[in-house]
Order: sequence, then C-alpha cells, then structure tokens
Amino acid sequence: MNLEERLLKGDKRACARLITMVENNEKEAFDILKNLYEHTGNAYIVGITGPPGSGKSTLTDRLTKELVKRGKKVGIIAIDPTSPFTGGAILGDRIRMSDLALNSNVFIRSMGTRGSLGGLSKATQGAVKVLDIYGADIIFIETVGVGQSEVDIVKMADTVLMVMVPNLGDDIQAIKAGIMEIADVFAINKSDLDGADKTQLEIEMNLDLNEKMDYRPPVLKVSAGKNKGIDELLDKLIDHKNYLESTGELEKRRIRNTKLELIKLVEEELMEMILSKTREEDLLDELTSQVVSRNLDPYTAKDKIINLMK
Repeated sequence: MNLEERLLKGDKRACARLITMVENNEKEAFDILKNLYEHTGNAYIVGITGPPGSGKSTLTDRLTKELVKRGKKVGIIAIDPTSPFTGGAILGDRIRMSDLALNSNVFIRSMGTRGSLGGLSKATQGAVKVLDIYGADIIFIETVGVGQSEVDIVKMADTVLMVMVPNLGDDIQAIKAGIMEIADVFAINKSDLDGADKTQLEIEMNLDLNEKMDYRPPVLKVSAGKNKGIDELLDKLIDHKNYLESTGELEKRRIRNTKLELIKLVEEELMEMILSKTREEDLLDELTSQVVSRNLDPYTAKDKIINLMK
C-alpha cells in the first residue's frame, strides 16, 4: 500500500512519516494532503495552554487515558522548545507520556517551535490534518507555555483549555490581557497546594468583568499528579463541544480559523517569492545598506521590493 492508503487505514508509521514530511516542507506531503483533504473535519481539536510549569503535559496524559477508556482514538501534538543544538524538539512532553506511546489508540508527536512565535510550530496545522485523516477522534495540541504571546492556539483549536496553578498572584493580572481571555475552560492544576481557592476566586472575578459573555468558562480545580478531577474536566470539555455544536458556534469558529489559515499560507508563499526574487537581484542587501546609511528610507525600500513582483 502507498502512504495515502496506509494513512486512511490508521497506520501509525504512515502518520509519523507524513508529519515528518510536513515539518520538512516536502511537496509530496502537501500533495497527499490535497488528495485526502475530504477526509478531514472529523476530529475535535482541543488546545491546552497555560504558563510554563503548570502541568500541561501531565494533564494531557490523564485526559488522554480517560478518553481511551471511553473508546476514543486520540492524537497529541506536544509543542516543545526548539533545541539550540539540533534544531529539533527537546521531547520533554513525550518523555512524560511515555507509557501512552505504545497504546494503539494514541498517537503522540513532539514538535519543535523552530523559531515560530505564538507557542506553536509552523507545521502544526499540517500535522492536525494528518491526524484527522489518520482517524483521531480528539486531537490535543499542547502549546509550549510562553505567556502573553501564546494566543495562536485560538486560531486552530475548537476548544481552548487554560491550565493555571495556585499562587500565581499578580501574575494573573499580568497575563490576563493575553492568554487569560482565550480560554473556554479553566483548570487549576495542583489544586492540593495552598492557594487553589484564592486562584479560583481570582479567575471567577476576572470572568465577572466580561458582561457580554455568551458562554461563561467553567473553572475547575484538578490535580493531574494525583489523578483527581479529570473525569469532571473532560465532561466540561465535552459540554463546551456540545454548546458550540448546538449554537452553530463551532462552524463559525472553523470558518474563522480556516480564513486565518488561508491568509497565513498566502503570506508565507508571498514572502518566500519576494525573498527569492530579492536574492536573485541582490536587492535586499543593497537596500539594507542604503537604509542603514540613511541614503534611503525603509518605506521607499519596501516599495522597491514590492515593485519587483509587479
């Protein structure tokens, strides 16, 4: 069987191979995704985000095990910081979930950010499509945990789970303008620690500030390390899915996310075309020198680059 047939039959090796090809930006990978695109749209995508050290990996592990018990097939994309030595993922998340790796209903993939901002890897969108075709019912995307800039997950996920920990204190105020406002469900992990009730109250008070909220995100206390509250958390994620489907919001989110994806794809392609053209003409270095020496302003230089494409 070729790679396409194997992927449609749920072959793990084919899935892994195709994701690698997507990461390497191989044309064959995108040809396969074009051919199999009609088989996407079945998986439900849950983004898991939050501050570093909040226990996102352990929580993802526990949620996955509960889903497997319920007969679901799960794909996990764990975004790790890029190694400064190899350029690949450090694989910390995958190590924490090592006991899931051999489960036939679970596929785990660590991906390095490779310099991409927003807490996600550039190849994440492609990997999601591969896992969707592979047959995953639920796809977890666990972001790297970078703070305020980590909002790209809202452009990709159907439901966003925000993982917090007790005793962040004023940090909640510091990050609320960024990642606090994208959550559909809040989980206060490590809730056996002192300060969990205070953290829950702070989040609830923060939510009270938004009077126009159609759906109020639930705030749950859990302990992934002690496997407490996982059932309830999963039920709340499913409740949100049901809410989105019943109100038509799921389709609206997917339309919005698809539009953003198309814009991003066009941006990347145009940028590559422009840079390639400027390299051919040796224009970029020349214009850069002129701008630095103040013989040219950056806006006129931009116009000269754009004019190359006309």
